[in-house]
Amino acid sequence: MPQAPAHADLIIQASWIAPVEGPARLLADHAIVISGTRIQDILPAAEASRRWQATETLRLDGHLLMPGLINAHTHAAMNLFRGLADDLPLMTWLEQHIWPAEGKWVSEQFVTDGTRLAAAEMIRSGTTCFADMYFFPDAIARVATEAGLRASLFCPVMDFPTPMGQGPDDYLRLATQAADDWRHDPLITIGFGPHAPYTVSDEPLKRVVMLAEELDAQVMMHVHETAAEVQMATDASGERPLARLARLGLLGPRLIAVHMTQLDDDEIALLQGTGTHVAHCPESNLKLASGFCPIEKLRLGGVNVALGTDGAASNNDLDMIGELRTAALLAKGVAGAADALPADAALAMATLNGARALGLEQQTGSLVPGKQADIIAIDLNRLETRPLFDPIAQVVYAATRDQVTHTWVAGRCLMAGRELLTLNSARILRDTQTWQENLNG
Repeated sequence: MPQAPAHADLIIQASWIAPVEGPARLLADHAIVISGTRIQDILPAAEASRRWQATETLRLDGHLLMPGLINAHTHAAMNLFRGLADDLPLMTWLEQHIWPAEGKWVSEQFVTDGTRLAAAEMIRSGTTCFADMYFFPDAIARVATEAGLRASLFCPVMDFPTPMGQGPDDYLRLATQAADDWRHDPLITIGFGPHAPYTVSDEPLKRVVMLAEELDAQVMMHVHETAAEVQMATDASGERPLARLARLGLLGPRLIAVHMTQLDDDEIALLQGTGTHVAHCPESNLKLASGFCPIEKLRLGGVNVALGTDGAASNNDLDMIGELRTAALLAKGVAGAADALPADAALAMATLNGARALGLEQQTGSLVPGKQADIIAIDLNRLETRPLFDPIAQVVYAATRDQVTHTWVAGRCLMAGRELLTLNSARILRDTQTWQENLNG
């Protein structure tokens, strides 16, 4: 007697699935079966209706299903500073424009409204998880929860006063409180975000190491962002920043080192040996002329490299599909090799590698049964992406973010047919216009 079909909440059938992890790089005419927040099964579409009975079935012909993109480094609320200070070198941009603007305008409301704008942009771009490093993490967490996004929030730590606190004691207290407040939320994780070697002294960094271990938390820090930063540290102490972080015990699987444009071979070996992750932000690095992260050397050296946009103030967008293309092309140019960072490796950098860096690889980053249903659908049946010989390469080298049609996080649909389902676009545009008028005033 034939077995009755098992029940599921949703079956998504598509022309192709890119699991990112597992034996098959690409599955044709398959379906993903979702129950609750998790993927239950991935199987040929012809078998899905025989083995499963779903509340809803969605057929997406000409679409590729893939893991949601993971933006491994951003400052979401800085979307409200998009275009405020373009075409300037890093320290001029920071010291003369961004830091004064933050001192004047950043508040819990600013962070709430800026993060909501960023969340809408990320959902529409296919990002399902973002790693944020900005003030008022509680406000960011509330907006991420409202939007339905997965978020890893790294609470800033600096030696000097900011709109959020007077110094390291305040920042570390707020970080530990946030970790306690959000520890049971399935979509939110809290970590520590010491800003950079030149803004955080040894004692707060030692405390970060201790607290991260105690709370089982990740740490994110801008490191070796420019040649000037490295030279300044060497001139002052005779020690390169990465060597200082190693001495303080910061290097290891908990640390995500952001930018890393200035690395020698010994430092790459140090990163590999300690299991330190790197978050690569190619477009921000290019725009600020910060330098070139040696991605292919890191990848071949066994270092886990994730992909991030940085904030929209220096990118100027949160478009992870665009970032994918830039990363792949730049890696080839820097390595002097056309086969550097091939399409599959670039896609992994924007998905599973990001999950590994954030300690979330058991939950997200690939499409396999048992993981959370963080999924996006990309419509490849467009003039701009035809003819179609390899859907994965087409996403990396030809597709654009407006081809993302659907976004799911933990089985919940956040966007369908390009329409946002959890956020109010008209409200976001009104609030953004108000902030633009304030900043212009």
